[in-house]
Amino acid sequence: MTSILITGAASGIGAATARRIAGPETQLMLHSRSNESGLADVAAEVEKAGGTAKLILGDLTKSKFAESLVDETVERLGGLDQIVSNAGFADRRLFGDMEADALVSAERGMPEAFFRIVTAAMPHLITSTSGRVVAVSSFVAHVFDIEGLFPATAAAKASLEALAKSLAVQLAADGVTVNCVAPGYTQKDASGHSALPSDAWKKAVAKVPMGRIGTPDDTAALIEFLLTEDAGFITGQTIHVDGGLTLA
Repeated sequence: MTSILITGAASGIGAATARRIAGPETQLMLHSRSNESGLADVAAEVEKAGGTAKLILGDLTKSKFAESLVDETVERLGGLDQIVSNAGFADRRLFGDMEADALVSAERGMPEAFFRIVTAAMPHLITSTSGRVVAVSSFVAHVFDIEGLFPATAAAKASLEALAKSLAVQLAADGVTVNCVAPGYTQKDASGHSALPSDAWKKAVAKVPMGRIGTPDDTAALIEFLLTEDAGFITGQTIHVDGGLTLA
């Protein structure tokens, strides 16, 4: 039985990942900051597929919660083998429109939360026979376009990738892999908040060589693979799921 923590699991990529990996051999701790109803819907789908799902709500910008999340997961699941660090947010404010606290908020919510979670989880990952960490980054740390600039989020995601690479090297001898996935423009759930206006989404399609916006399941499919035994020799990578956006 593999015990997996997924942050930001109530919608989008986190929810799609939970659905893909659900099964009799997996037990999931599903986290959301406040979307309890969305989390419950995902949990129901997981259990319908034969998996086990536990739910937890909390703000990852609060250091005590980020650090206690691992303890709660281990207590309720009986262990922790894998982490999908997906929770995050987009801040579209530009220089001159945001204060320095925007950088602090993005840092706390993404790389700092990742740091606190994986630091607490290290003893469990090292002793697991299937230790895996996947962090969800973003194309905004790699593509800089005036119509889609996210300075605070880009800085936070770049920091996240650097932390993941460092952790990958540190845990490699223990057989634990650590990778990032960097989605491109990705469709939001019907109830999800979009950081871009509708006209910007139309322009985004023209920027993607494959001619379409990605789906949460496009990225979830890669995450699912990176959690498997077959991906055991892939570590320290940032893999783009963007239809060729970063090649344009």
